[in-house]
Amino acid sequence: MVPVPFAALAFAGHDWCALPQGALYWPARRALLVADLHLEKASWYARGGQMLPPYDSIGTLTGLAALVDSLAPEEAWCLGDSFHDVEGCDRLPADARALLTRLTAATRWTWITGNHDRVYVDRCGGEAVDEALVDGVVLRHEAARGEMRPELSGHFHPKLRVRVRGKLVARRCFIAGPRKLILPAFGALTGGLDATHPEIVRAAGGPAEALVALPDRLLRFPLAA
Repeated sequence: MVPVPFAALAFAGHDWCALPQGALYWPARRALLVADLHLEKASWYARGGQMLPPYDSIGTLTGLAALVDSLAPEEAWCLGDSFHDVEGCDRLPADARALLTRLTAATRWTWITGNHDRVYVDRCGGEAVDEALVDGVVLRHEAARGEMRPELSGHFHPKLRVRVRGKLVARRCFIAGPRKLILPAFGALTGGLDATHPEIVRAAGGPAEALVALPDRLLRFPLAA
């Protein structure tokens, strides 16, 4: 195992590692969590005539494989929109399919369904569920209003945009509310919704912060309600 830089994060009575790559590691369970891979997004656009470089899936999975190889997790949880559409897995290039199959075989892999991939199709291994309750924490794709239990989700692709020396800098970020933690998108071809957007602030369920994970610390930016 190769050490992975991380920032310590406490949430819902558990200790977590927020990774600069936009993933979350749960040491007590040896679990790796990611959201919004959006595999085969480029090929989905290509079917409509908008041609994009067809390397998003292998790029995303290569980054994910690096974390799996470094952390050697026992569990992996993908929090929805893992494929950009329900037929995305069928369009995976051979190298991406082989890599994904290796990853799902290396650990107990669970796909949470999302709004882009609600229908379960062959996903090169793993199990699909709509949501899960793990050690008192709800895992689902989109934060649910009125949910009083601690919750991990994705869906919004949050990014923090700040000005540094006159330049606008955008970084993927986690959103932390009183009972909710929203993960950034892990996919290589995913946009991002501004962390200050009303929908994100509303989904956080109360006073919230944008958290930017650096290799050695967590930067916290309060978000106005």
